[in-house]
Amino acid sequence: MRINDRYDVITIGAGHAGCEAALAAARMGARTLLICLYLDSIAMMPCNPSIGGPAKGHMVREIDALGGECAAAADDATRHLRWLNTSKGAAVRTLRAQCSPRRYSDHYRAALLSEKNIELHQAQAAELVIERGEARGVKIKTGQIFYADCVILATGTYLDSKIHIGMTCHKSGPLGMVASTEFARSLRKSGLEIGRLRTDTTPRLHFDTIDWDSLDCQRSIAEPQAFSHFGPKRVYDEMICGLTRTNAETHRIIKKYFSESPLYMGRLDTEGPRYCPSIDDKIMKFPEKDTHPIFLEPISSEGREVYVQNFSTSMCLEAQFESIKTIKGCEHAHILRPGYAIEYDFVIPTQLNPWLETKPVKNLFLAGQINGTSGYEEAAAQGLIAGVNAALRVKGEEPFVLRRDEAYIGVLIDDLVTKGTGEPYRMLTSRCEYRLLLRHDNAAARLCGAGRRVGLLSDEKYGRFRAMAEAGEAEEIRLEGLKIPPTAEVNEKLAAISSSPLDEGISAKNLLRRPEVSWAFIAALTGSELDPEYGEKIANELKYEGYISRQQRQVEKFRRMEQLKIPAYIDFGEIRGLSAEGCGKLEKIRPATLGQASRIPGVPPTDIQLLWVAIENGRRKQNEKG
Repeated sequence: MRINDRYDVITIGAGHAGCEAALAAARMGARTLLICLYLDSIAMMPCNPSIGGPAKGHMVREIDALGGECAAAADDATRHLRWLNTSKGAAVRTLRAQCSPRRYSDHYRAALLSEKNIELHQAQAAELVIERGEARGVKIKTGQIFYADCVILATGTYLDSKIHIGMTCHKSGPLGMVASTEFARSLRKSGLEIGRLRTDTTPRLHFDTIDWDSLDCQRSIAEPQAFSHFGPKRVYDEMICGLTRTNAETHRIIKKYFSESPLYMGRLDTEGPRYCPSIDDKIMKFPEKDTHPIFLEPISSEGREVYVQNFSTSMCLEAQFESIKTIKGCEHAHILRPGYAIEYDFVIPTQLNPWLETKPVKNLFLAGQINGTSGYEEAAAQGLIAGVNAALRVKGEEPFVLRRDEAYIGVLIDDLVTKGTGEPYRMLTSRCEYRLLLRHDNAAARLCGAGRRVGLLSDEKYGRFRAMAEAGEAEEIRLEGLKIPPTAEVNEKLAAISSSPLDEGISAKNLLRRPEVSWAFIAALTGSELDPEYGEKIANELKYEGYISRQQRQVEKFRRMEQLKIPAYIDFGEIRGLSAEGCGKLEKIRPATLGQASRIPGVPPTDIQLLWVAIENGRRKQNEKG
């Protein structure tokens, strides 16, 4: 690396977003420089050391199908694995893994260092270089400037960040890292609208000071599983998690220290995550509840740390020390690291295009918590999309955008750039209107082709996907032609799963349509050797084919609106009849399509109809001129 070198892409930050962005750009052929604060903190897990869960697990699978690294890193680092939402249907069922942060970080570090198109450099970014409205490079704290065609900012929660523990406050990044204060000042001068958000984390306990024998324990699933479509499936039995609860005494102590709570005393004027509130926030808002569930999740065998899930807090040390000891199993627990709240700058995401390039500054892409999101998976998903689009910009190709009906990643980004956020945004299955189309089991079928087309998914991985897809298609044909006879043995097996007996022969495929008949049952009955993952996909598509067809019809109905681009020459202020509020929102966000415009809060359906007419009239005039 030479200081006067010019790169195709520079990525600032090596958290989940920065790692995925750099890897995606480099794998697509872009010469990439990744600047990070500290090489040993690559892909750090400063909060819960878990990957997956509802909607988040879906995104991890989507990242993997497109050619990203998150799923492989999670599988490499997993120590405890469970299925979630198993009773709520195939649409929301997904995996959640407890990971070793050190193994997870090591995996990403090895991937970055082994990628020929990536150069890593430990430094602190001090200034974004902008010339004539375009991002040109980055100046680091020691004064050198690195230049590039595109810059990706993935700065996480470091921008002008402050830590709160009780009534004390100091400049710091997560887990005591350096805050990025100079770079935050530079961003404020760039013309981007900046806001402030907050997130909280929990105390970390010493494993050996917890009475594990007194707790209900949660073990991993016994079946081999993995997030990645392309790696080996394993059984993870390395650790157990403990289940316990707060109690009236816990709540009494926390209330006793409310005068030392920055949240209660109004010292925190930023919005925190609504769907993951701190324990003191829960006690304030739900005084009628005298208990809350707590999960004790070991972090790593090396550090002997335990994460106290559902107990994030910014309370003073005395409150944390005393309240923890009231919880069953934690009577003698020692706190290794206290919980804290962290406030930080973020960029209002409605200033982004759907391909994550900022509108005010050309060739500047943003990914992760700088866009107002919360969570490793949300960050990694944005990082991959930003990296892909930066590489495409360098090549002079059209941007890559996922629709809401194609991926949870598409829902995430569309929500951010269309609706914005006033609190840390967390991806939820309820945010997705096409949940049955975007399942855990069909991520490869939905997105491997797209990953291949943009040049991110490798030949080897795409070949493996095609081989498994063809095996699934062949198995479905086999099941269609295989008749299950109404024998006593078959009916006995059906009775064991509370399924009605057969009076006459039926195809295995039709038998699988029964709600109570699982893929495992059919596989055992017919001797299928298909990978269970693809078997589950077949089963779900058969059982829900009516609902899936209905959702597909809805998608087709709205696709014209989704695909109808709003030309740059459209002047919203010139459209007669447009409401003042609608016009203002459209001018501010500048939606790319009519579908995106229809989802902007405050833009009524009548304005969308008027905009549609204006687009058609404009197109007609353009054609007449041509």
